[in-house]
Amino acid sequence: MKICLVIPVYNHEKAIVQIIATLEKTQLPCFLINDGSSNECSTVLQNIAQQKHWVTLYQRTENGGKGAAVIDGLKLAFDTGFSHAIQIDADGQHCLEDIIKFQQAAEQQPEKMILGTPKYDKKVPKGRLYGRQFTNLWIWINTLSFAIKDGMCGFRCYPLAAVNKVLKSTTLGQRMDFDIEILVRIYWQGLDIVNIETQVNYPLDGISHFNMLKDNILISKKHAQLFFAMLPKIPHLLARHRP
Repeated sequence: MKICLVIPVYNHEKAIVQIIATLEKTQLPCFLINDGSSNECSTVLQNIAQQKHWVTLYQRTENGGKGAAVIDGLKLAFDTGFSHAIQIDADGQHCLEDIIKFQQAAEQQPEKMILGTPKYDKKVPKGRLYGRQFTNLWIWINTLSFAIKDGMCGFRCYPLAAVNKVLKSTTLGQRMDFDIEILVRIYWQGLDIVNIETQVNYPLDGISHFNMLKDNILISKKHAQLFFAMLPKIPHLLARHRP
């Protein structure tokens, strides 16, 4: 088993420096995906890649969205020979000490998808929290299962062979709808889920690229798309619950 880190970055030049410093002790290779960041952020990322031999920087010429950046990172990891990739957000909201939990879970159950289940402090925006509950309800509908406890947490470990199969079979959402769609489609593919509780804080540099109106509309459209795609799969999904 070969595990790496994939981090999509868009203008988080302050937080990413601290994140990389913390990640160094994990001794895991890391792919930083620069999603068309500013010149200031791009310079910071270039300096990191030059100074850290375990960091590989992939440059996207223009901003394509979180999903587009993560997809590039997962493809790069798979093509480089890694079997699993741990995705982390670049704003510093994730508890990096929990990476070892994701590693251990992947090593014990390499065929399963490992998902972070967020535990929030009091700083979590209420709009984001309620929107998350709405999204999880639709995920449960579209999988006919409660297997996925949280579908929006960006802290997760992908089995890359399964991801590659999904990427070859469909075009996934390129922005904030990606995290949801990839999980639903991986579940449809037959993978089981391992959920790991992890503390989430908002965020180190105070920057969030989640647009309450645009991204919630985008996510709602994705739920509807997945619902109609799910209907022919109902017999198969129900069969997974049989003894």
